[in-house]
Order: sequence, then structure tokens, then C-alpha cells
Amino acid sequence: MITDTDGYIHIIEYLTGHLSLFEGACSKSPDSVTVIEVIEEQLSEQIISVCSQNENLTFNQRNDIIREVDAILYDLEEILSGVINNAVTMEQLDFLVEFAGLIKNLFDSEIHTHFDNQS
Repeated sequence: MITDTDGYIHIIEYLTGHLSLFEGACSKSPDSVTVIEVIEEQLSEQIISVCSQNENLTFNQRNDIIREVDAILYDLEEILSGVINNAVTMEQLDFLVEFAGLIKNLFDSEIHTHFDNQS
């Protein structure tokens, strides 16, 4: 679906272009939120939004979306593996919120061009 698109490649390039935001991050303290927790939360919120805005998606289409999110999470875990369990900074949080929004936009575009044409 989206992980094999040029748009996804551009978003990953955008992330890798901003890896300096994640350098020198501090380790996790007991009460801190980690980078992976923010990624999971933000992607979950965006995908819930995608599915809510597209009530006409079939069960299989929703499963395709969930599989894509799993693949995206895997990619992000690989790219950010060295800092995934570190406490998130405000700058990182802002970036990850924006990044999740870009992922949502890709899903919105794909649903509009692919799924709507199948209906």
C-alpha cells in the first residue's frame, strides 16, 4: 500500500535528514515517556483517525492498513534503534507528531486514489 510508494521513501528520507534531533538524547528515567511510546501513540491516533474518516473501508482494507502500520513501525524501530528506548525530548515529540501526520496524509491519499476507485 504506502510502504512501496515514492511518498513513503520521501518521508523516510525526511526522517533520516532529521536524525540529529535524536542524537545525544538521554536515557529513560522511570517516569519518562520513550521515543517508541510516542511513535506508537501517534501512529495509533492517526490510523484511528484514518479509519474513522473512512467508514466505507472494508474489513480487509482495514487489515491492510494495520499491516502497513506494522511495517512502518518496524522501519522506524530499525532507523531509530539506538534511541528508541530513550526519553523523548520536546523537540523530538514535535517532530514525531509531525511525522505521524505525514504518514496519515499518505494513507489518506492512498485510500482516496486506490480504495475509492475499487468501490
